[in-house]
Amino acid sequence: MADKVLIYSRFPKTMLARFAERFELLDTGGKAASEVFPTEELSGIRALLTAGGSPLGAEAMDLFPKLGAIVCYGTGYDGVDLEAAAARKIAVGHSPGANAASVADIAMTLMLATTRRLLVADQYVRSGDWAASKQSPLMRPQAGMPGRRIGVYGMGEIGRKIAARCAAFESEVGYFSRTKYDLPYQHFPSLEALADWCSVLMVAVRAGAETQHVVNADILKRLGADGYVVNISRGSVIDEKALVAALTDKTIAGAGLDVFEKEPHAPDALTALPNVVLAPHIGGHTLESHLAMQGCVLANLSAFFEGKPLPYEVKSA
Repeated sequence: MADKVLIYSRFPKTMLARFAERFELLDTGGKAASEVFPTEELSGIRALLTAGGSPLGAEAMDLFPKLGAIVCYGTGYDGVDLEAAAARKIAVGHSPGANAASVADIAMTLMLATTRRLLVADQYVRSGDWAASKQSPLMRPQAGMPGRRIGVYGMGEIGRKIAARCAAFESEVGYFSRTKYDLPYQHFPSLEALADWCSVLMVAVRAGAETQHVVNADILKRLGADGYVVNISRGSVIDEKALVAALTDKTIAGAGLDVFEKEPHAPDALTALPNVVLAPHIGGHTLESHLAMQGCVLANLSAFFEGKPLPYEVKSA
């Protein structure tokens, strides 16, 4: 009999196909587990699969008295209460670095689209204004990449790949991270110092309570009128209201966002602004990334049911 795995978050069926070949999946479809399955069935669940950003606290964990493993699809695990899991001796696994290249690529895409005003240029062609030789102040020359100062906030797997890509574009790269690494980039002692120095702030820090709204009105003001912010981390890292205000009053020049405080993000004041480029959290959404993340999930679940330590376990609470 196949081992049972509860699918705690909502996932497309295609993303679950490889897991269904190995395990018996109890799919909640994103609903509360107690609404979909009887209590007696939930009481026997030993492992569950979740999206890292989905809230999963102590109360939810207590619905599964035999739960021994929470496996996150992707690198993030900010929705999981790690202290509650540790207190219940529940191992938490994720997919570290599996989507790093893809997320770094979307960070570069958002930066270039924003700083070179690609959406504005696209509309300039589609509207016929270019063919009609109609002048547009939005089409004035913009600063290029050579010599541009790029600040990377967070120097994990994704941050390092972003930095390497920016360096290849002949840009200066600096970073702020809790740890100073032996890297060929300038290290800054604080996020404030990094924001004062750079013209593009790349947000690649891991989300958590300590980074909630850390990119606030003050940090945005430090970037200046020619500054940009690109976020491929989590929406919680940026104070979205402060960002809307900074974009509206031209405190900063623009923003590129793949993540939002509330997802999916409905049209609002942010989406109405012309100086922001938006994407629906697709940073890790490539074929290669999904295969890699699924491989980590399979490895974690297989090890757990074999009584072995998770190979990709989250170590710190």
